[in-house]
Amino acid sequence: MSFCLAIDIGASSGRHILAQEINGKMECTEIYRFENGFNNVNGNLEWDIESLTNNVLEGLKKCSELGKIPTTVAIDTWGVDYVLFDAQNKEILPAVAYRDARTANIPEEIDKIIPPSELYAINGIQRQPYNTIYQLYCDAKSGKLEKAEKFLMIPEYLSYRLTGVMKNEYTNASTTALLNAKERNWDIDLINKLGIKTSIFGELNEPGTVIGNLKPEIQEYVGFDTTVIFAPSHDTASAVAACKLEGHSMYISSGTWSLIGAVNEYPVLTDSALQANFTNEGGVNKTFRFLKNIMGMWLFQNIRKNLNKKYTYDEMMFMAQKSTYTKTFNPNDERLLAPENMIDAIKDCLEESDIEIADLLSSVYHTLAKSYSKVVKEVEDITGEKVDSINIVGGGSKDVYLNELTQKYTGKKVFTGPVEATAIGNLKTQFAYLNINVN
Repeated sequence: MSFCLAIDIGASSGRHILAQEINGKMECTEIYRFENGFNNVNGNLEWDIESLTNNVLEGLKKCSELGKIPTTVAIDTWGVDYVLFDAQNKEILPAVAYRDARTANIPEEIDKIIPPSELYAINGIQRQPYNTIYQLYCDAKSGKLEKAEKFLMIPEYLSYRLTGVMKNEYTNASTTALLNAKERNWDIDLINKLGIKTSIFGELNEPGTVIGNLKPEIQEYVGFDTTVIFAPSHDTASAVAACKLEGHSMYISSGTWSLIGAVNEYPVLTDSALQANFTNEGGVNKTFRFLKNIMGMWLFQNIRKNLNKKYTYDEMMFMAQKSTYTKTFNPNDERLLAPENMIDAIKDCLEESDIEIADLLSSVYHTLAKSYSKVVKEVEDITGEKVDSINIVGGGSKDVYLNELTQKYTGKKVFTGPVEATAIGNLKTQFAYLNINVN
């Protein structure tokens, strides 16, 4: 009997999901979970890639302890972030987190090199200060790129640590804003214009491509060998692959971020899409995820942290439900990206210095649902197609109140699940690679 293992890592937590096919259905079991997050090192926000790697290994070791050895393994993570290597294949650290403030004024610098309309016509990617294009431009300015010979995004890096093989994958590469959307490949002319070394980028591989087997020392540590392949290595690409989209349906992948959009066969590179700040990221089967990023559960996670985890998420939801406060704010305000105190940042956005926690929570709920409604309307206007329903997946799909408000504000039918959509989308690719049919 074949087992497949999805290693699904988000910006706040990671999990190992082991799955097997039973009577045509995918049976999943979470066998390992760990916390994730960036560290503030002398004012710089950095990922602890050694801790990430160690947690990946501990989850693999758990398979050996359970006596359930996966035939294949695939890793997905958040997008945009990366690790650089020198000529000796040594990491050029730190691995900077996307919420770091170093790119604050970089988009405006790049505007002088290539106007936003020209850039969007090439990459079709929404303008966000943390995009890889801006991060690498910072590295070029600082001199960090001078010694760089290889570029791996976070899931590619973790796969390299397991196999010793360096490969790049398409869906995550599409989040860099350095691809030509139509050609689905690195845009060398664009990269050259920005003064970024083109030689660091490798050939792009589709989901389902074999990376390699475990290195001997990794085999010895975890107790077995397995084949590591590419899932859709961008977590949203994996999540959308698990969505049940029928007719003119949209999805919301609800986690640290809320990714809301539709699946298209071609990128939408129109001026209206640019003005609405939509992105065209790569999906499975050569599709495009036409979507927007909205700050999601990150808001609740940090509010709870500021309250010293005094309340559970359910208790916070109940508090919000009892409130009649409905004033909203811009959930993508840069003040909310990495604030020292989320409660104070939201108060600042609301221009309310004295507000009860229940009312502040209610404001977040109404803000998110109202933002979803705005995106649905924009998708309908840009594509000319009426949206029938919305499939909400991911951890945030368990929030009953947010689901209710989303249905209320959008006026669309809302259905939820799967909760572990990202892992399921990851696993579907692995089962397809093994020619095992699962529902």
